[in-house]
Amino acid sequence: MNTEPPLNAAPHAHRAPKRSAGGWRVSAVIVAIVVAVLGLGAYLIRHSEAQTNKVALASSPKPVTAIAAVAKDFQPTRTYVGTLEAWLSASVGPQMVSAYVDTVLVRPGAIVKRGDVLATLDCRGTSAESQTVAMEARAIDARQKALAVESARLKSLVAGQFVSANEAEQKAAQTTAEQARLEAAKSKLTHSNLEVSDCVLRAPFDGEVSTRAMDPGAFVRPGVAIVSLVDRSTVRLAADAPEVDFDVVAPGRNVRIRLSATKQELVGTVARRSPAADPATRSVHFEVDLVDAERHIPIGTTGEAELDVGSAIPAAEIPLYAASVRGKKATVFVIEGDVAKALTVNVLGESGGSLFVDLALKPGALVVTEGRALLTNGDRVTYKVEKAVAATVVSPPVAATPEVKP
Repeated sequence: MNTEPPLNAAPHAHRAPKRSAGGWRVSAVIVAIVVAVLGLGAYLIRHSEAQTNKVALASSPKPVTAIAAVAKDFQPTRTYVGTLEAWLSASVGPQMVSAYVDTVLVRPGAIVKRGDVLATLDCRGTSAESQTVAMEARAIDARQKALAVESARLKSLVAGQFVSANEAEQKAAQTTAEQARLEAAKSKLTHSNLEVSDCVLRAPFDGEVSTRAMDPGAFVRPGVAIVSLVDRSTVRLAADAPEVDFDVVAPGRNVRIRLSATKQELVGTVARRSPAADPATRSVHFEVDLVDAERHIPIGTTGEAELDVGSAIPAAEIPLYAASVRGKKATVFVIEGDVAKALTVNVLGESGGSLFVDLALKPGALVVTEGRALLTNGDRVTYKVEKAVAATVVSPPVAATPEVKP
């Protein structure tokens, strides 16, 4: 049986398969997502462009803080750093003998009177030697007296020619020699007594014990201090000034003194000034006497002496941090309208946290304090005015009347 199609039969036409409804929905979702993403991107681009500052930063005003310059007289001063020293001071120790320390009766801070015993030494050998010398002097004295009587008797016998003149002269010579030995023994006894006295150490003046360097049992030699004594009834501020300030520290000039240890502020006068400068440092020594009857000022601490020089000068006062100071010149930024302009002025001096400049800076002018490091001359600014800090009320310093001591 022949199953082949007939030769003249038309070929079977190809038919495309039909797409289901689910496929169309997926395509629609994809298209929607793409459109949403593109829309979101366009929105973000427009939002970013809207937030971009189209104005150059250099042309925008810079925020700063300013303060008004204050008119105030400036008094030039000189400040010298000195040391507070006692009116009298002494290192007490043996000067003639070497011995072991027997007792030390005082400690630092003890108040003593002149003649009080501070320490004693074990001087039994020295005392025994002194007694020996004393006995020898007594023996020589007895022999000298006997020879003097015998010499006088012989002289009376020479007139009657009972003894020769030569014998009388020899006896007189023996008497003179014995007298010389007696004087030598007395001198030796005096020296021995001084050594014995050196074994008891006494206070040379009224004062306070500042240091105790030895304890009982220690061996000391001449010149070694056992205790130190100071008299603080009057304290001396000793300082040195440059030679160019010789007239500034003239005796009688008023001085303001600040004590570093006790934070006290005192007033005194220059009591004395050296007539010559130190050739090594070219500085002039001067001293200020401060009466301290209560003994409140510690010795050996630091004090600052401040003296006025010349007369007060009209000036403008600004905070020290509002200016860049180089030598005798200071640069500030002054606000004029909404523009900061650089101004260079002469520096007169500074005190505490304030800078005093000449009146090229007008009192009342607004000076930039914060933000000036970012400014250049002619920058536009926006500013807020800083309030000036009120001056602290300081109680007047205590006057210290110099006391003259011999």
